[in-house]
Amino acid sequence: MIKLSYDIKNYRKDILDLIKPGDSVIELGCHVGGTTKILPEGCNIVAVDNSPEASDKMDKIDNVKFINGDVRLHETLALVFGITQKCDILAIDLGGGYHPDTVFKVFYIWSSTFKPKHTIIRNRGLLEFVNSSKCSGENYTSYDGFLDSYNDSGIPPQIKEFDLWTPSLKK
Repeated sequence: MIKLSYDIKNYRKDILDLIKPGDSVIELGCHVGGTTKILPEGCNIVAVDNSPEASDKMDKIDNVKFINGDVRLHETLALVFGITQKCDILAIDLGGGYHPDTVFKVFYIWSSTFKPKHTIIRNRGLLEFVNSSKCSGENYTSYDGFLDSYNDSGIPPQIKEFDLWTPSLKK
């Protein structure tokens, strides 16, 4: 299942409604751990964020493997893949309301790599797009937390488009 929300309360409720003890969770955009802290004990959590204030706060949360990295970078994806090759829940909160194109690209790459049962995304732009759309009658539906149209295994190659959108990521 893929769920979209914008309100942080709904985003957190969606995660808590779906999570089960022992689940593996990858949280992208954890910032200082507001959502991470409410996840039940006994879950395997990998949290990723590149904000400067994240490290100090995230290092204090027990049972979380924190990665200080940019989720748009292939190296960060590979680092997390070295820790776990799949997850039950992929939680994405990158800026809340901004950059729906980047959020979708991150969702697509991370979900196709880790094949989650559920993906929860907090982004106003994507929610607005879905709520404003009318379908042509074609029925393409994925029932897991990733799109069935991408069913290859392993880490996808680095996406060249990121260089066009985020020139500051170039080394």
